[in-house]
Amino acid sequence: MSACVPTRADEPRREEHSHEPHSPPPARRPRLAGADVSASIAVFLIALPLSLGIALATGAPLQAGLVAAAVGGLVAGRLGGAPLQVSGPAAGLTVVTAELIHQYGWRTTCAITVLAGLAQLGLGLLRVARTALAVSPAIVHGMLAGIGVTIAVAQLHIVLGGVPHSSVLDNLRELPAQLSRVHPAALAVSVLTLALLLLWPRLPGRAGKLLRKVPTPLVAVAVATTTASFMGLSLPKVDLPSWSSHALATLPDGPVLGLVAAVLTITLVCSVQSLLGAVAVDKLVAGRPEQSAQVGRSDLDRELLGQGAANVVSGALGGLPIAGVAVRSSANVHAGAVSRNSTMLHGVLVVVATLLMVPILELIPLASLAALVMAVGIQMVSLHHIRTVTRHREVLVYAVTTLAVVFFGVLEGVALGIAMAVGVALHRLTRTRITHDETEGVHHVHVRGQLTFLAVPRLSRTLHLVPQGADVVVELDGSFMDHAAYESLQDWQNTHTVHGGTVELVGRRSGVRIGEPTGPAGLQALTGTAAEESADCRCHPWTPWRNHQCEIPEAALLRDGQPGDAQATGADDAGGGSAPSDADGALRTGGTDSTGGHGGTGEPDKVGEPGPTGGGTDALARPDAPEDNTADANEGTGTSTATGTGAGPGAGTGAATGAGADPGAGTGAGPGAGTAAATGTGAATDTGKGTGAATDTSRPSARQLARGISAFQRNTAPLVRGELARLAREGQQPSQLFLTCADSRLVTSMITSSGPGDLFVVRNVGNLVPLPGRESGDDSVAAAIEYAVDVLEVRSITVCGHSGCGAMQALLASEPGAAQTPLRRWLRHGEPSLERMSDEDRPWARLAGRAPADAVEQLCLTNVVQQLEHLRAHESVARALRAGELELHGMYFHVGEAQAYLLTEGHEDRVFDHVGVADLSA
Repeated sequence: MSACVPTRADEPRREEHSHEPHSPPPARRPRLAGADVSASIAVFLIALPLSLGIALATGAPLQAGLVAAAVGGLVAGRLGGAPLQVSGPAAGLTVVTAELIHQYGWRTTCAITVLAGLAQLGLGLLRVARTALAVSPAIVHGMLAGIGVTIAVAQLHIVLGGVPHSSVLDNLRELPAQLSRVHPAALAVSVLTLALLLLWPRLPGRAGKLLRKVPTPLVAVAVATTTASFMGLSLPKVDLPSWSSHALATLPDGPVLGLVAAVLTITLVCSVQSLLGAVAVDKLVAGRPEQSAQVGRSDLDRELLGQGAANVVSGALGGLPIAGVAVRSSANVHAGAVSRNSTMLHGVLVVVATLLMVPILELIPLASLAALVMAVGIQMVSLHHIRTVTRHREVLVYAVTTLAVVFFGVLEGVALGIAMAVGVALHRLTRTRITHDETEGVHHVHVRGQLTFLAVPRLSRTLHLVPQGADVVVELDGSFMDHAAYESLQDWQNTHTVHGGTVELVGRRSGVRIGEPTGPAGLQALTGTAAEESADCRCHPWTPWRNHQCEIPEAALLRDGQPGDAQATGADDAGGGSAPSDADGALRTGGTDSTGGHGGTGEPDKVGEPGPTGGGTDALARPDAPEDNTADANEGTGTSTATGTGAGPGAGTGAATGAGADPGAGTGAGPGAGTAAATGTGAATDTGKGTGAATDTSRPSARQLARGISAFQRNTAPLVRGELARLAREGQQPSQLFLTCADSRLVTSMITSSGPGDLFVVRNVGNLVPLPGRESGDDSVAAAIEYAVDVLEVRSITVCGHSGCGAMQALLASEPGAAQTPLRRWLRHGEPSLERMSDEDRPWARLAGRAPADAVEQLCLTNVVQQLEHLRAHESVARALRAGELELHGMYFHVGEAQAYLLTEGHEDRVFDHVGVADLSA
């Protein structure tokens, strides 16, 4: 049976209707998933103590925290655009709310919360939610860090048995006096709470794994409360007054400008924290396939509307301001929630607790809640965020925002942080270093940074230090040049050239030269190898490209070889061919037709056909034209013969022997490793008598390799270095074993949108899985399967075939009794797939919506199904399948269409259904 998951979340399988035809369908009752119930309980157990602690930290009535938690779950959970984000009183609002209560009183603060909610509703209707994401992460993290420091310093006084003051400076100033009069009971309860918060998540063993499922905040507060009660400690405890005396919002009373600033502050902090939290929740859900299939991405404008409605209701009922809370949201995701029902049910549980659990809640010592909130505040100063902003050179923005929030307030801190971020950006734009030195008679002018009009005076002074008639290399190491700098550089270049000097303008990438301008649009390429490469450079990540490398022009290849060398180049599959080719992309040289391919269409070619002026015979039926780009020997007659690959973006190799005057062998110079070599084995009268190109870095293939590595080190390595460092420390923990063909066009990370550490990839010719006992000494595939299942404990194995597979073509073209080459010995593991396809009693694997294009595609599909059965014969796979710890998936990738197909569930219904855009966004 073919074990796979349905691929189209937007088109589920049709269920059989039990009602009579033309009768109305039965009414569907809303179902509450068990995962949502368990997740809501986990979130409730975390939210209850945190809500009380945040209310305590703000100086608001303790019931206000419970009101905000209930409203956040019910209102924001029902109306918001992030189904799994849990809203409620947030630690990030503690400082702001405390300042408002101290300045305006509690009831006016509630009115400010209502007005902030109305402002959020207006912003949501204007659909400006995504503009909040334009705020630099360094500012957001700095704001949270400053709030965390303020919370921790204030709660430290309660931990020590005292009373916090209204400002950070006052709390710091009074801290020595507070240390001199520590309350031993309060300190003991606080230390016990902090110890449990630290140690509970680290409990070892199987028992620890079970105990860790109980939320840590609940354990810490419950144990501290129980201990204080049994020991009879005299401590201030939670005091929940009667709901009849609960204070509600009133009309705002105070200076208009102050109230407007307060409303804007609450609106800004609540909105940014909630929207960033929604984006973070999306990332968490995306990493959990079982949830991402059922939960859509967040609608940020709707989330802003939901948060605004929740703040209106919370403020009107006398609750704290509401925002999305990271701790509760991450707990909701990790608990397995699949819909907004978990968030809403947690709000219902909070309501029940506030009505029925008042006697229990009033046993909680305030010192325990203060220790809990202080721990949350300390965690808001994240070392990971500090390392990240340092790596991106934004630590100054982070530090200014943090200190400004601590000493001046949230709104002032954010404003200063934005000003600092703008200043840093302007500094980077205007900071340009220009140096000049002379080496072996050549003057080098190096420009580092963006070349704007502000740098023109320094650039002009440096350029005029160069003597007339000298050879000059100007290296522009930047990504931007404005018109003033361009004209200054152009005028100097023209003048220097007129006086007999030479100017070579080298771009940011090594080896790329920029030459004399032909118009005001920019600087064009000079003649020469590097200039030709830069002129045709089309390298952009994941856009039409030539093997993700710059094109090697035909002229450069002809220049690197000898006149008359046999050259074989492929057709350009990304726009702009590099060699003369026929309609099929096959280069014709002299007398024979090389076995080429369609320009990226992925359709099988006719192989072994005679050329227009000579005959050709195929040594192995060219199994992979045009897909796998591996040519075998063709023999032909004529003046010069060559073989080359088609448009496939792989490393094209070929060999040709000719009986004419100029035999030569060449490799494809398309998007693979395009090198040219000539071997003189016949009566060569002209050229082609050498052994080939030199093995130094001047060869096109060596330049491509070095250029690709250099581009990685410059552009990609800084982005992935942190993640790779983490993987180096923690080791690989992939979730999937991906077994696919060695075809160079199957970029597994691109097709599956995965990154380092996600996939354990095994590639071989034909994506074959030899049956146990039939490997004949080659245990590499079996060893990889055993290692992935038993050691890495992957959760799924995917066998991926592809269109135009050369191995499948070779299987179809194989003849009994042929010579047993290494390739033929390996392909015998695919013979069961041939037998399966020819068995009339077995249903053929097929594609959804259309029949297979030809026998090759039919065999490619059948081979995936057959190799899945081979997988089940491996002991480690069978054992994991029986234990329910592993899933098998079949996949087919059509190269020409860039379309992925997944094998659907079912024993007899072997249909590969395509994966659409809707599936990927779900």
